[in-house]
Amino acid sequence: MKIQSVGVIGAGTMGNGIAQVCAVAGLDVVMVDINEAAVQRGLDQISKSLDRLIKKETLTADGKVAALGRIKGSTSYADLKGLGFVIEAATENQAVKEKILKQVDEIVSKDTIIATNTSSLSITKLAALNSNPARFIGMHFFNPPPLMALVEVIRGLQTSDATHAAIIDMAKRVGKEPITVKNSPGFVVNRILLPMINEAFFVLSEGLASPQDIDAGMKLGCNQPIGPLALADLIGLDTCLAVMEVYFENFSDSKYRPCPLLREMVAAGYLGRKTGRGVYTYDK
Repeated sequence: MKIQSVGVIGAGTMGNGIAQVCAVAGLDVVMVDINEAAVQRGLDQISKSLDRLIKKETLTADGKVAALGRIKGSTSYADLKGLGFVIEAATENQAVKEKILKQVDEIVSKDTIIATNTSSLSITKLAALNSNPARFIGMHFFNPPPLMALVEVIRGLQTSDATHAAIIDMAKRVGKEPITVKNSPGFVVNRILLPMINEAFFVLSEGLASPQDIDAGMKLGCNQPIGPLALADLIGLDTCLAVMEVYFENFSDSKYRPCPLLREMVAAGYLGRKTGRGVYTYDK
């Protein structure tokens, strides 16, 4: 099965990024969110992102016009009918994702592949709620999708070989490097990454070093392009906390206990770049 039409649910950072990647690669996209304002914010962000690619000379002005022309913004799930592939890119919350995916399952055809962009939730559990579990798969893009090459393709216990093959092909067609991963909390990359970020918060909470020095130490000592605390601000502290809570619940292992400081900062609304304040402060 060759996918040509894509539905993206969620016009936020991940959703609009996925929509952009698909549209630039020549796929037709329907991007759905809860209201017109959210959809327009997503379209505006795509336009700005494409402008940055033009400045870097990796995209032409005509290419921008063509890409935007392939994206239809919508507030109606009915516009997902007839599409070959739909990916949910909503917030990292089990109940929210289940509600959205149930609606999608009821609207699209039985042959439409349905994916979730979850970074930690069980693909097998979400697939079990689908009327055709064999067509369900995880497709985890990394933030920001237009710039990050990796996509984790996660097979649930029920995912068919045909579904897996179609998504591997699609990932390559939109310029990504897919890796195949078995279903397990956090999959591969975040299973390694998030405990490291969580440990950086423990180090910070214990006053062992300043945020700047913690990040400098990991950048200079481990050749990381960005320090773990700055990366947490980029990901969103609420997302980091949600993922660690999933690990802690599923593995019942104290090494995944979320740092109390991380919990406290999320409770305060210090979520990182998206709120203008996290470990660091940012201009909004």
